[in-house]
Amino acid sequence: MREDPDPALVALLRTDLAQAGYTADAVRALWGPLADEAIGHGLTGPALRALDRIEGEGAVAADDRPDGAAVRVATLARLLFLGAPTPLASVDAALPHAGARGLAALGLAAIEGARVVPRVLLRPQDYADGGADGGWWVASDLDEAALGGPLPPGHVLGVGGASLTLAGLQLPTPATRVLDLGTGCGIQALRARAYAAHVVATDVSERALAFTRLNVLLNEGAAAVEVRHGSLFAPVAGEEFDRVVSNPPFVITPRAAGVPAYEYRDAGFAGDDLVAAFVSGVGGVLASGGVAQLLGNWEYRGGEDGLERVRAWVDASSEPLDAWVIEREQLDPLAYAELWVRDGGTAPGTPGYATLVEAWLADFAARDVTAIGFGYLLLRRTATGTPTLRRFERIAHPLPGGSLGAHLAEALTAHDALALLDDDALSATRVVVAGDVTEARHHLPGVEAPSVIELRQGGALARTIEVDPALAALVGASDGDLPLGPLIAAIADLLEVDAAALRADILPRVRELVFAGFLHLAD
Repeated sequence: MREDPDPALVALLRTDLAQAGYTADAVRALWGPLADEAIGHGLTGPALRALDRIEGEGAVAADDRPDGAAVRVATLARLLFLGAPTPLASVDAALPHAGARGLAALGLAAIEGARVVPRVLLRPQDYADGGADGGWWVASDLDEAALGGPLPPGHVLGVGGASLTLAGLQLPTPATRVLDLGTGCGIQALRARAYAAHVVATDVSERALAFTRLNVLLNEGAAAVEVRHGSLFAPVAGEEFDRVVSNPPFVITPRAAGVPAYEYRDAGFAGDDLVAAFVSGVGGVLASGGVAQLLGNWEYRGGEDGLERVRAWVDASSEPLDAWVIEREQLDPLAYAELWVRDGGTAPGTPGYATLVEAWLADFAARDVTAIGFGYLLLRRTATGTPTLRRFERIAHPLPGGSLGAHLAEALTAHDALALLDDDALSATRVVVAGDVTEARHHLPGVEAPSVIELRQGGALARTIEVDPALAALVGASDGDLPLGPLIAAIADLLEVDAAALRADILPRVRELVFAGFLHLAD
């Protein structure tokens, strides 16, 4: 892998990939859903057999026939998606401009006699941006299926579930300067380019920065991202950014002999100290009103709640921060240890597996860790100097597909608007129920009145909120015609309750529904 890829050569490769139709949909269509799922389990056999069949059929077809195009995609999928050696002649036919020698010059492959041996993976990746679908080509190091064994410590990871999650969480609102801290293969920097004019990508790994340079050139056609080497905020000391995004190497790893330290997931900190350092220090590089978004782990120690640990990190920030933290998952120490030992390519039953798991368990026991949380963090440097947003919550249910970034941006806007409205001003405001909200009523047999009324959200964070008849009636009548005050008064009259008491009870819950996206401010 070359540290400074030749832009002209990358442009030729980009032309070849585009003309070949090397897309995620095209690759999946070649080998089918079963083989595609098997790849996710580290099994490439079904996909390789499907490619063998396609290439065999194409050997007797003219290149200008549709099956000739399929052979071209099959060649690229074999070499660049699965990381399998491929005949030199096939690679030259699939890449008529760059050729196998172009791949070798870029450090992406080696030519060994009559075959091309991949040195990296280069995979197509779908993405959705504000409802518009698109795709990237993302280069990264060979995975354990291609290597046939554990990953080396300096491995640069490709696009995984966590990186796609963070890409979807990024606020889609415009920004001038964005920092991608711990860029890895550069996927967050590519996503940030959709809304930001200038992106700075940093990493402690020079190899990761080389991949970022290549991926930016492949997808942007120009050096549109500035890369810098260094740890945490050192490469950008004294600078400010409108947005900071980070999928940092937050995996909690024992500092013990024999435990591999993978750069893509382990920053060399003990326990959850890396996430703590990010949270407490990011305010120093955020402009006023700037937002930081990251994924992270945090420990539950003894009787201490993990989210309370995160709250303490926020309170210790160098600058006042708004905070919205969502815990998505909790694992016990054994499940966490097994997850990350397998992630490094050491499978159960193989030599060293038990030793590694026990090293993790001993490390957790030393700090009295009872569980490990994983989740999303959104931090904002407050413009007023006084934090107004403090939400630390657990949302464990499955979420709808697609990007959450737009919902997070809308929630922040709603929070800021609500902060300016006292109860009298809110009562004079009209609201509209969101189009994805449905109501479910649960009745005991033979009882007319519902025992439970639920409002359910089809999009956003797919929340379900239990409400009483008064709030259900207000949501049902929220079509934007009348302000909240008259609506509440009418509902109080209907239910024969005191209007002032109902207003005092219902307005805080309306604020929550507006923040959560069940209701929208119409004024």
